[in-house]
Amino acid sequence: MKASKIAYRPVGLVLGAVSGMIAGAAFKQTWKLIEGEGDAPDALDEGRPWRQVLLAAAVQGTIFSVVKAAVERSGAQVTRRFTGTWPA
Repeated sequence: MKASKIAYRPVGLVLGAVSGMIAGAAFKQTWKLIEGEGDAPDALDEGRPWRQVLLAAAVQGTIFSVVKAAVERSGAQVTRRFTGTWPA
């Protein structure tokens, strides 16, 4: 196993937690802009229409994916600066 991959493991765990918090906050703010409501619907919210539930899921998935990719990519670049190799 490459040294950069070993060095990236603890960094990756921390970045995963941080990216989840960032994405959650970004989704809450985005949902307020889209629907003007505080809480996004859950798939099991009986009183919410399909359109609203599916829109919330699509927006949440997109935000989480983009934030995760950006945070992981940044972490890999920092790891490369310290170890000299890409952590793949």
